[in-house]
Amino acid sequence: MGYRRLDVDERRRQLLELGADLFTRFSYDELSMSRIAREAGISKALLYHYFPSKEAYFVATLEEKAAELQRRTEPDPSLPPFEQLSGSLDAYLAWVEENAGSFDKMIRSSGAVPEVRALLDRVRADTVKRISEGLAPDGEPSPVLRTAVRGWLGFLDGACLDWIEHRDLDRETLHGLLLAALTGAVLAAGEATER
Repeated sequence: MGYRRLDVDERRRQLLELGADLFTRFSYDELSMSRIAREAGISKALLYHYFPSKEAYFVATLEEKAAELQRRTEPDPSLPPFEQLSGSLDAYLAWVEENAGSFDKMIRSSGAVPEVRALLDRVRADTVKRISEGLAPDGEPSPVLRTAVRGWLGFLDGACLDWIEHRDLDRETLHGLLLAALTGAVLAAGEATER
């Protein structure tokens, strides 16, 4: 088979797919731009044409996954708020299940790579806003509700990491646990506001 020149978008898409695979199989520190270029079957110079650094490449692969996750978890506005949340949570857990290695690496590397931390912070802020506005559709969510939802997201991350590490819970059980924990956090927020 002869060499086929790829257009810019197609090459970038392939490199991002490769990055998702590589950063799942190897830790960030195990990969160099030379190794990535070899895995991609391209020159290091061409890889640098698309991504100015390994960090930029890593962040771009995570951005791609974050965009996919956001699309998949977009709530159905025709449903009542609780059903919207339940459906989005189920889609989130399906994505985590399909991308367990990427999810694990992303969460665990967030402290080491500032851009990953910034990406996760942005995704979490968007998620807090989406959930809080769904729970308080008639007005601005209270600071205590925002805090409760943000805290629940930390619980969600920890629960998902435990789930993919141990594989001893089915997805439906985890889904129920996470919904119950959010319900408890929202009820506690309501009680704190009343005090």
